[in-house]
Amino acid sequence: MRFSVIIPIFNRPEEIVELLDSLTMQSTKENFEVIIVEDGSQITCKKEIQHYYAELDLKYHTQINQGPGPARNFGAAHALGEILIFFDSDCIIPTDYLEKVNNHLANNPMDCFGGPDRAHSFFTPIQKAISYSMTSIITTGGIRGGKKQMDKFYPRSFNLGIRRDHFERLKGFADMRFGEDLDFSMRAVESGIKVGLIPEAFVYHKRRTRFKSFFKQVFNSGVARIELSIKHPGTLKLIHMLPSLFTIGYPLLLVMAIYIWPWFWVPFVGFMVLIFVDAFSRMKDFKVAWLSIWASLFQLIGYGAGFLKAVWIRKILKKGTFQSFEKTFYD
Repeated sequence: MRFSVIIPIFNRPEEIVELLDSLTMQSTKENFEVIIVEDGSQITCKKEIQHYYAELDLKYHTQINQGPGPARNFGAAHALGEILIFFDSDCIIPTDYLEKVNNHLANNPMDCFGGPDRAHSFFTPIQKAISYSMTSIITTGGIRGGKKQMDKFYPRSFNLGIRRDHFERLKGFADMRFGEDLDFSMRAVESGIKVGLIPEAFVYHKRRTRFKSFFKQVFNSGVARIELSIKHPGTLKLIHMLPSLFTIGYPLLLVMAIYIWPWFWVPFVGFMVLIFVDAFSRMKDFKVAWLSIWASLFQLIGYGAGFLKAVWIRKILKKGTFQSFEKTFYD
């Protein structure tokens, strides 16, 4: 067997249906198995997946809640495939995904790989706006799986593949509540194995459905960046610090525009106009473009706030690790 698809899930039975539906339509002639790991859910997907046993080589496992990293490790320990592929439960997989991965690896062998994510046409306006904010070069600097990378490419867990022997050699994902996928990818790069991007192997990633939960997610990402810089010295780049400068500078522009000099309104409003124009050019939807302004502000300020808090606690006060929003990690 060539591929083992591993999916951790927590209290999201409705999501797994769309994901499994998309896997039943894969065009590849390669055999693949699907392993679902229920990470201590109170609302399980056991009922929702029943009829997929007839359509997929499906295995279902449960464990006490330990977080996404240990859940992926649990699934990998029960996998039979030569290549492990990890998806998040809120993804939908294009019908030719596995075929494209198979063809790419045949022509460009690599040990660990990942692909980008996109918004599907049926996503809600908020989901499309959040997808924009997480993939736009304006907000993330083009380091999340675009064709032109401004930094080394580190596969993310929503779309990550690796040879099983290398996964075992790396001892799987660390027991981290967030940032565990980047830690894994960094260890893969540091180990010397070939890690690369497969641009055509994208997934549709729904991400969060509310700005409140999206803020928690990106706040945790900002915290994780400092934790990762401690675990992996030299990986912190200037581009990772820009959201924290935005978090301080953008509200300051507003204050200066009101109390010091009206011309400060130009860059303050100009940023919003830039986001709106860019989002509209990509999405062709006024509502999504408008929501993209707010999604981008939540993304930059949330990440920047988490980053600054972690700098204060970990770098300045020299205190131990902390787990912001740990209890609501999956919200």
